[in-house]
Amino acid sequence: MTCSFILVNWNAGSQLAEAVTSIAQHHHNFVSSVILVDNASVDDSLAHVEVLTGLPFQLHIIRNTENRGFGAACNQGAALANSEFLLFLNPDTRLFEHSLSVPLTFMQRPENVHVGIVGIQLSDEHNHIARSCARFPSLGIFLAQALGVNRLPWLRHLTQFMAEWSHDTTQQVDQVMGAFFLIRRSLFESLGGFDERFFVYFEEVDLSLRTRQAGWHSVYLADAQAFHAGGGTSRQVKAHRLFYSLRSRLLYGFKHFTRWQAWALLVVTLVLEPVSRSVFSLLRGGVQDVRNTLKAYGMLYRDLPGILKKARHP
Repeated sequence: MTCSFILVNWNAGSQLAEAVTSIAQHHHNFVSSVILVDNASVDDSLAHVEVLTGLPFQLHIIRNTENRGFGAACNQGAALANSEFLLFLNPDTRLFEHSLSVPLTFMQRPENVHVGIVGIQLSDEHNHIARSCARFPSLGIFLAQALGVNRLPWLRHLTQFMAEWSHDTTQQVDQVMGAFFLIRRSLFESLGGFDERFFVYFEEVDLSLRTRQAGWHSVYLADAQAFHAGGGTSRQVKAHRLFYSLRSRLLYGFKHFTRWQAWALLVVTLVLEPVSRSVFSLLRGGVQDVRNTLKAYGMLYRDLPGILKKARHP
């Protein structure tokens, strides 16, 4: 039983080397290779990794000359792997003693032969357990988020992340977070990997849904933990982060919703949501937050022809 790690890096700084070091410390002879795909970083993150010595696995580094996006970079890394399992790990994640051995052992049990994807419990620097599992988004969930009405107590169930559940028990879920995303390589390849139309965000939601449609399950394990800082390098670019989230949401809608639902989502996203988001941004973060919000929507409006073209042509 072997596992290949794929880490996509974009200016992760020293976090990348810390993640690789944690894999070396807790590999338990399961790790055949660690594949780093760098999306044209301009910091010293790779330099921190290149000085590491005595690693108990093969280390491959792919250097892209442009930022190809998360899904495409993951597919690049997976193409080099020949292990039974693939583990997509964020650079701002660090393994603990049983982070790898527990989920791999779980996947090998005969009763779990139909489990295709596994995630584990993720905690932050304050040892708070993240509400990391999510439901497959519906039009209702997207509209509630777009208008901000899911902040109302009686509508809090209209959220994608399963915030109402403490994540202290093992159970089958729709989707586990992409920060620690363990999948059978044969399944990943049979589904064609990540859909590269999603530059970042929703690529793991889409893959999890296609996994379910193919007859497989996703399971969250509460008896294994890893550290996850959360936010990662996306904290650096708030406007771009919102733009890519909105863009991927629309692509997801056009791919998985009915035609009228997808167009309803588009209208609400382009017409009503800028107003609601701007109001909440002003209340939460002030004028600068509003500027980031409006900048993100400006990028979305300009990219709309490309979004609709990608939606029509898989």
